[in-house]
Amino acid sequence: MRHVIYDTNWWKSFTHARLAVAMGDRGCLSVFGDRAEQHRMFAEQITAEYFIKTEGRGRTVDEWKARPEQPDNHWLDCLVGTAVAASIQGAVLFGTDGGFGPRGREQVSFRAEKGTGAIVFGPTFAGRH
Repeated sequence: MRHVIYDTNWWKSFTHARLAVAMGDRGCLSVFGDRAEQHRMFAEQITAEYFIKTEGRGRTVDEWKARPEQPDNHWLDCLVGTAVAASIQGAVLFGTDGGFGPRGREQVSFRAEKGTGAIVFGPTFAGRH
């Protein structure tokens, strides 16, 4: 079985930053159509979490938390997963040099060590991933 390990907090921040970009600007992530009722559930689920700034180990990161009044976040998880998958496949934002992503991106196979065939994908901090 193969799976991907990635920094969920970083990718949620990245995805939400794309949603905050003005329509038509570089890096914009938009939803097709202009009828709000068709996208209400999607919008509710991608806003079902909020972040708080957390400091530790010499860095500041966004830590994402579920809103108690909105427990369903499946579409957020799917949207973030598609961003990770696109990046693994080599997709980058137009007008960037590709250096916007997590530092120290590395793919590691654990098949020989753990028998999982995992791909580790995400930022590397102080030699950790």
